[in-house]
Amino acid sequence: MKIQVIHSLTNNFEAFSHKTEEGIEFWLARDLQQLLGYTKWDNFKNVILKSKTACELSGQDIIDHFADIGKMVQIGSRATKEIDDIMLTRYACYLIAQNGDSSKKEIAFAQTYFAMQTRKAELIEQNILEYERVQARAKLKGTEKELSQVIFEQTGGNKNFGLIRSKGDYALFSKSTQQMKDKWNVGNKPLADFMPTILLKAKDFATEITIFNAKEKIICTEKEISAEHIVNNKAVRETLVSRGITPEKLSPEEDVKKVERKLISDEKKIVKKSGFSKK
Repeated sequence: MKIQVIHSLTNNFEAFSHKTEEGIEFWLARDLQQLLGYTKWDNFKNVILKSKTACELSGQDIIDHFADIGKMVQIGSRATKEIDDIMLTRYACYLIAQNGDSSKKEIAFAQTYFAMQTRKAELIEQNILEYERVQARAKLKGTEKELSQVIFEQTGGNKNFGLIRSKGDYALFSKSTQQMKDKWNVGNKPLADFMPTILLKAKDFATEITIFNAKEKIICTEKEISAEHIVNNKAVRETLVSRGITPEKLSPEEDVKKVERKLISDEKKIVKKSGFSKK
């Protein structure tokens, strides 16, 4: 397919996209019919029916991707009439392209185009989840640093911080820190670097409560702060377990430091590709 045709088809697909008030992107089936080279609506409706079946088989709700609407069109100098139309999500367009006549150059292009766009959306979603985990790890690191400072100020030394944190780990996982490291095969690296986001946030919450109560109740011994931290981690564990989440049964995630480096690298590539320098 010639590069000029590819550019033309790309511009056409993007030009005919719309957005709802909520910012949801969609195409109108009547427009897509023309873009995909179908002259007869009835023929195109058959492709849509096949696509709806594919949507249902994929476990998606048809109504979420194919919304029936009516619109007014002009049929004479002054006369108008209402015709059927359908609001299509990007995923619906992808399914229609997959079920269309691949001998048409427009369909052949659309199959690749919407597959790539869908993949982009998946990558963006993955990056968002990875960024959230990196942020959660950074938040926990800051919270634990604050707890260490509280221990130093209220007990006269912070040498017991590691012990208190380990007791918190045992209360959260019902396993020691080392046992969890062995289970997740993380070697000598910090256990938290391999925790899923849900556990990072849970551990952070328990630590925040320990800090608050240590200050509020002016707890001045390692034994009392340890007891407080154990109670808080147990409470968080009970909440997780009651919702079907058993901390020690979750699988480890990729080393958060590697994830962070990947996100930074991706950002640099985007900046370089855009032609702008980051200040």
